[in-house]
Amino acid sequence: MNIKKDEFAIAVLLPVAVGTVAAYFTRGAQMVFSMLNQPPLSPPAWLFPVVWTILYVLMGIASYLVWQQGSEREDVKEAIKIYLIQLAFNFFWSFFFFNFRLYLFSFIWLLAMWGLILITILKFRKISPAAAYLMIPYLLWVSFAGYLNVGIYMLNPR
Repeated sequence: MNIKKDEFAIAVLLPVAVGTVAAYFTRGAQMVFSMLNQPPLSPPAWLFPVVWTILYVLMGIASYLVWQQGSEREDVKEAIKIYLIQLAFNFFWSFFFFNFRLYLFSFIWLLAMWGLILITILKFRKISPAAAYLMIPYLLWVSFAGYLNVGIYMLNPR
C-alpha cells in the first residue's frame, strides 16, 4: 500500500483534534466529574485521555484506509459521511455530559452515537475489513462509557 503522508496525517489528526478541542472546552468540568458518585469498575481519571487518544488514532487510520479505496466512490463517500457524523456526536457528548451535566440526555445521545459507530463499522467493513476492525475498540469503549454514563445518572440524582 502506498501511504499518502498528507492524507494520512489529516485522517489521523482530525479525530485527535476533535477530541483535544472537546477536552479543552470541558476541562473544568472534569473536577466536578471526579466528585460524582461513580459506578463500580470506573477507571482512574488518568486512563480516559490515554484510551481516547489511542481510539482517535485508530479511528483516523480506519478512515484513511477507507478513503484510500477511492474517494470518488459512492460507498466510500457514504461511509466517510457517517464516520464524520458519529465524530460530531462524539464531540458534542462531552459538552452535554461534562458542561451541562445532562446525564440522562447524554446517555440517550451516546446510544445514538453507538448506533452511528456500528453503522460506520458495517460500512467500513464492505470497503476495508481492516478499517472495520480498527473501529471495534472504539465501539467497545463507547459501550463501557454507556455503562459509566447511566451509572452516574442513577447514582447522582439531581
